[in-house]
Amino acid sequence: MLLVTPEAIDPAALERLLSHPAAGGVVTFSGVVRDHNEGREVLFLEYEAYPEMATSQLQDIHRRLAERWRVERVVMVHRTGRLAIGEVAVFVGVAAAHRAEAFDACRFGIDTIKRELPIWKKEHFVGGEVWVEGCCG
Repeated sequence: MLLVTPEAIDPAALERLLSHPAAGGVVTFSGVVRDHNEGREVLFLEYEAYPEMATSQLQDIHRRLAERWRVERVVMVHRTGRLAIGEVAVFVGVAAAHRAEAFDACRFGIDTIKRELPIWKKEHFVGGEVWVEGCCG
């Protein structure tokens, strides 16, 4: 599953999608909205995207991941809209035969999403708001 959505992310439900009889290793990462950044008290975040462009980029990240590692299943989901403290903003999960492949592929997935996915983050904090450089997360 590759998805950019305004709907809440349920990591447990997404992890169930990774089940595969050939997978001996399942690695997941959830990026969660935290209550602080750079010494400021964060109130909430907003993510904006062009869903078609972002989904196309997720497909490209998945293609490169699958070319590099032998994986059984991959799930990558990113939220848009207003997110409260504690909500999941991004989820990456990889199922592979062995843990090393699963860890490496999951790390590649989240690092590449943060670097390349065209999603913009606005941080609302006590006393102001700012668009955050570096995208996604």
